[in-house]
Amino acid sequence: MVPRRRTTELGLLVLGALVIVATYVLVALGRSAALPADIVPFLVVVLGLFVVGHVAVRRLAPSAEGVLLPLAGLLNGLGYVFIARLDTDLAAAQALWSAVGMAGFVATLVLVRRARSLERYRYSFAALGIGLLLLPTLPVIGQEINGARIWISVGPMSFQPGEAAKLALAAFVAGYLVDTRELLTLSSTRIGPLHVPDPRHVGPLLVAWAVSLLVMVNQKDLGSSLLFFTLFVVLLWVATGRAAYLLLGTTLFAGGAFVAYRLFGHVRERVQIWLDPWPVAKDAGYQVVEAAFALADGGLTGTGPGLGDPGRIPARETDFIFAVIAEELGLVGATAILMAYLLLVGCGLRIALRAEHPFEKLFATGLTTLLGFQAFVIVAGVTRVLPLTGVTLPFVSFGGSSLLANYVLLALLVRLSDAAAEPAAPAGELAGAVPAAAPAPDGVLR
Repeated sequence: MVPRRRTTELGLLVLGALVIVATYVLVALGRSAALPADIVPFLVVVLGLFVVGHVAVRRLAPSAEGVLLPLAGLLNGLGYVFIARLDTDLAAAQALWSAVGMAGFVATLVLVRRARSLERYRYSFAALGIGLLLLPTLPVIGQEINGARIWISVGPMSFQPGEAAKLALAAFVAGYLVDTRELLTLSSTRIGPLHVPDPRHVGPLLVAWAVSLLVMVNQKDLGSSLLFFTLFVVLLWVATGRAAYLLLGTTLFAGGAFVAYRLFGHVRERVQIWLDPWPVAKDAGYQVVEAAFALADGGLTGTGPGLGDPGRIPARETDFIFAVIAEELGLVGATAILMAYLLLVGCGLRIALRAEHPFEKLFATGLTTLLGFQAFVIVAGVTRVLPLTGVTLPFVSFGGSSLLANYVLLALLVRLSDAAAEPAAPAGELAGAVPAAAPAPDGVLR
């Protein structure tokens, strides 16, 4: 089983490299009708990064899932191709950050030999996560870019600490719920007609949740606020098995969204643009309108790599890179990107189902939620399913902070997958079923 998984992974990596290089060639042909002069070095670099990741997984996590790294590599490679198509200077920076991200992937596998060991540091992760969120508010290093104060600048380097904070908070929530999941299912306190858990048990969770959301709203980072909120609600639901938490979370979200709409002008503006961007099409709604035109121009099969007109779309290399891809590759290419994310999410949830230890199960669920929901939020914003929130498309958008954090997230999923595959299933059991991790009759993880 182990050699077959690694052989499958290697084959998928080679196939992904061929797709990336072919797209790179087609973009060059579409722009200048000539083969790119750096096609051989580009192929060597792509294959080199893939080989480094494959060797690391083969040596450090031999039983891990075989599709995680190829899917992430394919998304990263296609993102680089379209960033290079938009701006060669940004392409050089993205190539460097791709290498840094792969280094972070390997370093995480080396340092985290057992994901379960992270559970003991849950409160340290809570402090780290909240501290990272507070960094952009500092007067010297905090930077405001495009209306959002989510960056820190140290010398020539800029970094978005919220990307690392989401991983720290996911580890904290998973670790905390392992200890309190049974207590959170008990309704020991009554508030009017509602029976709620003892505030002593849910208090630390609510404090971390409230601080993270308040900081994010203050920094005008709506996408991260929604992402953190979803992480807390999903993990609480999975840990307790009580659908009431989903209902409560939806109610809190609706109330918070209404309050934010009334109090914050930037929230109100985003909602109004979402409902009707045309009255402000030359001003605040320009991004959404131009993205809609790009999606329409792409049609079913696209204008062709390198033959579109992405220059008219603002923030095309970050928030709206999905619109650039959809214009040149059409609905077919956009659907392929979405399918890659769906496969990553499905693989992450399968890892969670197969995990034997409750912390590993919850941590895998949290990491998968972060990855999948972030992709959904930005694609939904570009296509006007939701108001635009400004998060990046994982592995595809330009940005070193996001790329590094997502490669670390991927490495943690690989480590969790390897741990879940280590125990041999007893004869006669269904594949992936582990009695010790199955839900108890009351729906609580044991």
